[in-house]
Amino acid sequence: MSGASPLVVLVGPTASGKSALGIFLARALGGEVLVCDSAQVYRHFDIGTGKVTPAEQAAAPHHLLDLCEPTETFTAGDYMRRARSVLGEVAGRGRLPIVTAGTGLYLRALLEGLSPLPPRSEELRARLRLLAEARGSEHLHRLLARVDAESAQAIAPRDTPKLVRALEVCFLARRPRSEFFRAGRDPLQGYAVAKLGLRPDRQALYQRIEARVDAMLDAGWLEETRRLLEAFPAGAKPFGFLGYRQLAAQRRGELSLKDAIKQTKHETRQYAKRQITWFRKEPGVEWLDGFGDEAAVQAAALDRLR
Repeated sequence: MSGASPLVVLVGPTASGKSALGIFLARALGGEVLVCDSAQVYRHFDIGTGKVTPAEQAAAPHHLLDLCEPTETFTAGDYMRRARSVLGEVAGRGRLPIVTAGTGLYLRALLEGLSPLPPRSEELRARLRLLAEARGSEHLHRLLARVDAESAQAIAPRDTPKLVRALEVCFLARRPRSEFFRAGRDPLQGYAVAKLGLRPDRQALYQRIEARVDAMLDAGWLEETRRLLEAFPAGAKPFGFLGYRQLAAQRRGELSLKDAIKQTKHETRQYAKRQITWFRKEPGVEWLDGFGDEAAVQAAALDRLR
């Protein structure tokens, strides 16, 4: 594309080292990092979402963190608009934008755009939430799998808000939500996109996930959850995120700490599997075998971008 601005996109599952690789490339190539993560847009939920530390943010400019309060609604469309604005600002300064993407839907919105979805129906949403309370969110997941298998594969069985929205779209539009996303009508223009993917050994990744959960707990995740439960309504969306959901249940006496940790590790491994499946379908990705904080992987990434 003549005159196109360069844009680097890094994809990979949780704990694969996207943040470390993004910082390395930003320092080496004069770039700035745009975080593409549906959990990290929420303020105050820091440890359990794996946000980069202040020291890491000082090493390279980071954008698209802490965009809204826990009680606010934030959608893929909101992310697309904010991210494209920031992208233009970074490129306009002559800096290299580097997107670290853990949320496939948000990345798709940024690069491909989104078709207009039907407006929300509070009546339908209320009925679906009642169904989830009565029969469990897994029932909604099974229902979604029947009407939109692609969306069901991308959404965790216990992520009630996303399941409700996906089913709402399917029922109102009488077509799968995934069809809307595939038919994005406003693709990103003016950028030459280079995509790199991290593909670490699966068992090594699972070991890192378990160690990462332990490190987050050592860093005060349980205390952070306690403070947040005192500050925000229990129904705020981030309390449904991986780990926070289990630690909140522990605080309510519904789970032992041991079981909360065990569930968090198991569900994070399952989430990583879904991310791997999603990003495998992302077109044009050059895959790097290993973790993003490994010197050999960083050198290979730099070599492919130069």
